[in-house]
Amino acid sequence: MDQRLYIVAYDISDQKRWRRVFKLMKGFGEWMQLSVFQCRLTPKQHAELVALLDGIIHHTEDHILLLDFGHAENVSPRVVSLGKTSFTPIEHEPVIV
Repeated sequence: MDQRLYIVAYDISDQKRWRRVFKLMKGFGEWMQLSVFQCRLTPKQHAELVALLDGIIHHTEDHILLLDFGHAENVSPRVVSLGKTSFTPIEHEPVIV
């Protein structure tokens, strides 16, 4: 599967929109911090996520960053992590249907 590793960080000015973005992101990745998620996405999933986020946010008040770390299987990000939790790239997990 052609997946890339993304870090998604967002600053949403309205609490209602923030909750909608948070709930959407929980379906696409792993929650890391208040407004930061780590996601493994195929190109199709990436396009779907961008389209859904684009429909939620207010473009003059909100901001979302999708940082592409490269192919998920070969990524070795250089991350400095301070505090209670260390950064570990999420692993590919089988999907049970």
